[in-house]
Amino acid sequence: MKYFSLVQHSLSIIVMAFFGILIGLAMVPSYFLFYEITELTNDDGMILEAFGICVSLGLGYILWGINILLICGFWGMLFKIRKKEGRYPLRSFISIQWAFGIVSHRIAMLFLKLVLPSFVGNLYYRMMGAKIGNGVQIVSDSINDAAMISIGDNVVIGGRATINGHLVESGEIVLAPVKIGNNALIGGGCIIQPGSVIGEGAVIASRAVVPKWSNIPDREIWGGIPAKFIKKLED
Repeated sequence: MKYFSLVQHSLSIIVMAFFGILIGLAMVPSYFLFYEITELTNDDGMILEAFGICVSLGLGYILWGINILLICGFWGMLFKIRKKEGRYPLRSFISIQWAFGIVSHRIAMLFLKLVLPSFVGNLYYRMMGAKIGNGVQIVSDSINDAAMISIGDNVVIGGRATINGHLVESGEIVLAPVKIGNNALIGGGCIIQPGSVIGEGAVIASRAVVPKWSNIPDREIWGGIPAKFIKKLED
């Protein structure tokens, strides 16, 4: 793309300003909550006044966090990459679209960890484009490229696990979906690289690194760096 660097730098400034505005707008309901609570306790003595200020700040922070997740999820939904797999020039609109989604997710990470695991976290990831089954417990805030991720029923994803649906190589951005089967367990601190398929009931040991385009069969335990077969689970 001609003049890509100029476009990239210009968009970076615009995006930073844009998300700064969104972060501010997410605070507006918190401001009104703070105002109303402090007004109720303003003339009731130092203890009640301090109680009102502190409680309103705490509740306001939670309200801001929920708002920022919804806002980032909304923008991620609008700009999510709908191309499911392929190689694309790094200097292309696809790269810009992907970057916008990544920035949205990084802003959400300011609060996301505090609501994991919960339906709020699952709702956010669904808004970002992830396909998530029933009974899924997600403890990680590092599920990147959510639109490229498919998670089956009753899956558990441990804290600090990283799942990527993209990589950059040879001047191209490579999009490759990750599929996790029903009842799989992804241990804490794992790294699941693009294009990987984790079978039903499979277990990825903590801190394992699953290389790109790996295929983990059903009901097998894998671990290590890079992840290798350890044993088959009994039926």
